[in-house]
Amino acid sequence: MSSFRVVAISPALAATVRETMRSPQYGHPAHSELATGYGPCRECLRTFAVGADQRILFTYDPFAGVESLPLPGPVFIHADACSGYDERAGFPADLRAHAVTLNAYARGRRVVAQEYVADGNVEPVIERLFAQPDVAYLHVRDTKAGCFDFQIERA
Repeated sequence: MSSFRVVAISPALAATVRETMRSPQYGHPAHSELATGYGPCRECLRTFAVGADQRILFTYDPFAGVESLPLPGPVFIHADACSGYDERAGFPADLRAHAVTLNAYARGRRVVAQEYVADGNVEPVIERLFAQPDVAYLHVRDTKAGCFDFQIERA
């Protein structure tokens, strides 16, 4: 069992996006397109098949309900329903092949540390960040694109 849990976009939020083609948090229109990049889908945390998978782009704020200061940005989900990621499944296998940035946050959306992982060996970095007592949660971002992928919390 992992010492952390991976928190992806909820299946309910993703279903709302698919149903309305709007960002549930902002009301901005969503956009559907054939995948031109690997993603990942922010619901199942699997990478997209470039040129094959249909995906939906929408505005998402990963701090909604957690912090008072928003930080919205673009995210993708599969256009067709997919399974939500199992929070206890550890770091998503599909993302180990991609460079990620882990931002460690204290309450108040204050960044207290930032680590880059390019070799897929994320667990020691996660453990080291959570060893800091003021770290409340981590955000995983794609290092190349800079966009939010998912949140990590202590188990």
